[in-house]
Amino acid sequence: MARQVATIVEIIKRDGTRQPFDDERILVAIRKAQAAVGRLDDGAARIVTERVVDELSRRRPLDITVENVQDLVEKHLVQRQYPEVAKAYMLHRNLRAEVRRTKHALGVRDDLKLSVNAVKVLERRYLLKDEAGCVVETPRELMRRVARGVALADDIHGEDAAAAEEQFFGMLSGLEFLPNSPTLMNAQTPLGQLAGCFVLPVGDSIVDIFDALKTMALVHQSGGGTGFSFSRLRPKNDIVKSTGGVASGPVSFMSIFDAATSVIKQGGRRRGANMGVLRADHPDILEFIMCKMEGSRLRNFNISVAAPDSFMEAVKNDDSYDLINPRTGRPAGRQSARHVFDMIAMAAWQCGDPGVIFIDEINRRNPTPQAGAIESTNPCGEQPLLPYESCNLGSINLRKMAADGRIDWDKLGETVDKAVHFLDNVIDATRFPLGETEALTKANRKIGLGIMGFAEMLILLGVPYNSDRALQLAEDVMMFINKRSHQASSDIAARRGPFPSFAQSTWQQAGYGAMRNATVTTVAPTGTISIIAGVSSGIEPLFALSFYRNIMEGSRLLEENELFKEAAVRGGFYSGELAAEIARRVSIADMKKIPQDIRRLFVTAFDVPPAWHVRMQAAFQ
Repeated sequence: MARQVATIVEIIKRDGTRQPFDDERILVAIRKAQAAVGRLDDGAARIVTERVVDELSRRRPLDITVENVQDLVEKHLVQRQYPEVAKAYMLHRNLRAEVRRTKHALGVRDDLKLSVNAVKVLERRYLLKDEAGCVVETPRELMRRVARGVALADDIHGEDAAAAEEQFFGMLSGLEFLPNSPTLMNAQTPLGQLAGCFVLPVGDSIVDIFDALKTMALVHQSGGGTGFSFSRLRPKNDIVKSTGGVASGPVSFMSIFDAATSVIKQGGRRRGANMGVLRADHPDILEFIMCKMEGSRLRNFNISVAAPDSFMEAVKNDDSYDLINPRTGRPAGRQSARHVFDMIAMAAWQCGDPGVIFIDEINRRNPTPQAGAIESTNPCGEQPLLPYESCNLGSINLRKMAADGRIDWDKLGETVDKAVHFLDNVIDATRFPLGETEALTKANRKIGLGIMGFAEMLILLGVPYNSDRALQLAEDVMMFINKRSHQASSDIAARRGPFPSFAQSTWQQAGYGAMRNATVTTVAPTGTISIIAGVSSGIEPLFALSFYRNIMEGSRLLEENELFKEAAVRGGFYSGELAAEIARRVSIADMKKIPQDIRRLFVTAFDVPPAWHVRMQAAFQ
């Protein structure tokens, strides 16, 4: 084929751009069609490829398009008497055409070759639009906008912003690392708010409560999420001296925050999210625990009980404990700790809330205790923050860090270095919604570097998720990221200086020379950014291997896990019928037609017992 290919220099893509011609792409496409019908025949695939290239070489080079090539492949497959392979090839071609039509209908020119789901998410939330609501940037242009906007912070420190932009753009466009949603939405826009996580204080007065509500609205408008502790609010039926009336309690005021969030999200680009925290010793704790049981209340809140050590000791010893009125600081009754804990467990089992925050342990590990006590977290619970503090997050795509059955530690380390640099820059590039938030955030410079695509990394390494080897890899990978990211933060501090409150922090007390950031790592759930990257969320197992997605005008598109499909093709057992059958199931564990080793490797969330989920979380922590 070398002589013939030499006469074909370029091929015209569907968008009119040109790329170098590569006959290997034709060969791979034919092999996939053969695999789909169980007729692997490398010799035949090469003959068809040679005939297609031979016919192309006799045409005018400037006229060769992708469509020309595909037409000829179909023609020569039929001539070689491979009608079923030709059919499989045409079906795949039609599927890709359907995907392109869907993306076109969304108004997006996909120049990163993302999934339909990723493009829909980008169109709905991230890509810039004109006043008529039409998309005016491509996914690649989005990544360039973000890279440029965040890199500009290098200028503040007398560093090379142009070089940083290229580094950032490479890892963003390569989907090796993605930042939290507000950074993708707002970089280099008039809004300019790039942080994802905020905690706001709620004081025990109407003024304080509605000041917090106003600030929440500004944060939600910008795409950020908010956490609150409502533990300062006096309990229901407590006295209100200024009016002579009685208080309505924390849960009633949470309903106002929830309603405001619902209104704001109608005009925003993503749903507002909140965390509501109440201490276990607040007199209204049982009402708080049960407040989401009806299913219709507080839909924009996750809730968590702040459980101090004394409460957990009382649970363990089956003791009662004092409930404390926050207005007076005096006991307002007693409650059985075991009963309260049982109610937490029952409610969490039935509706997913509340969670539990071990608030004393969090404060024992508070890196800046001189700045105050931590009382709440961001909406998903992964980032404890001081009142008025914010943090920006980002995650490394571990799928991109494994190849040929091994982890590319050098690539992972380089990505960690660039990601820490990026996240530190975000702090300087952000326009904060509140002066108090800007001051405290810049004093402590907290960032949260996490991961996504861990399940895919395990598959590439041939390791089942629910195995001791997977737990060991989780510890190895996160330990590496933890150490490398802390070293990267220290290296930045050597150039730019430590975070301003470093001298009073636990980092200084522990003997560290300097740190740029008070916190560096966070294991976050990576909701929409993992969709953009096309990988599993955070540290979770795969959710499904094959499923139907509703797309435009009521049509459905079969989406398949790429790694599973590749394994099935290599193993010679792939077919469209198999993919459709898997889409009707939640697991392949009992599908005997699939080899045992493949079923063991490609476990989904439904196959993983709860204890393994907890063990995996513990390994990463």
